[in-house]
Amino acid sequence: MRLQNKVIVVTGSCTGIGKAIAVRCVAEGARVVIHGLEQDLGEAVVAELGQENVVLHVEDITIDGATQRLVEIALTTFGKLDAVVNNAAMVVPSNLHTTDLAVFRKILEVNALAPFALIQAALPHLRQTRGCVLNIGSVNAWCGEPDLLAYSASKGALMTLTRNLGDTLHREDGVRVNQINPGWVLTEKEVQRKREQGFAADWYQEVLPDFAPAGRLLWPAEIAAAAVYWLADESGPISGQVVDLEQYPLIGRNPPKDAPTFPTSPPVRL
Repeated sequence: MRLQNKVIVVTGSCTGIGKAIAVRCVAEGARVVIHGLEQDLGEAVVAELGQENVVLHVEDITIDGATQRLVEIALTTFGKLDAVVNNAAMVVPSNLHTTDLAVFRKILEVNALAPFALIQAALPHLRQTRGCVLNIGSVNAWCGEPDLLAYSASKGALMTLTRNLGDTLHREDGVRVNQINPGWVLTEKEVQRKREQGFAADWYQEVLPDFAPAGRLLWPAEIAAAAVYWLADESGPISGQVVDLEQYPLIGRNPPKDAPTFPTSPPVRL
């Protein structure tokens, strides 16, 4: 098993990509702190993975002391901390005309400041285990969909945080920091969002090839499979790296002729 005896905190792991990462981590031998906002969904994850393997903490990640409590739960339950996965995120459609400062600040708090705070709280313990941090970003960090302005900016901030800390923490503390930028992933919440926008129940079965050349969206389990490499010792000394996981190149893509426009700008993840 690639994560045997490791203890990992995964934020936003009651659903979607975070849940898939938690499931895969346990399958690879790790013990995991499950975190999210949905008590019932979190309890379902615990029932699925077993109380001997996971512990649940339900709390808004932006509340004062929340990140420190996640670290303490890992230590009191499992005795140490080997890795942190910053996955929790807030996805809110917005552009220059619809974004007010209150919403922008909240998105930044969830998507960029909370990961910083969790890294800060976890660092003394990650230093002891020569552990690592994996941030889950978004391909929107490079520019972003027109109606995902604040979300995209927050993921750009997270990406710079990853590169900055991936250098300094690796040199000074022996802690690696890397990031995955998922593309368009078929999660429960993404299905729900599209239904709320008026799409058919099976909309994801007919995604145009310009958006999904493979004929389907990415699956959370595919992101989780990639996450294991960065959490495992096999990724060696690699730090400060950002990897895009999408079906086509984001930068320098050759746009198809007469490319159709998606009815609504597709949120990328969660």
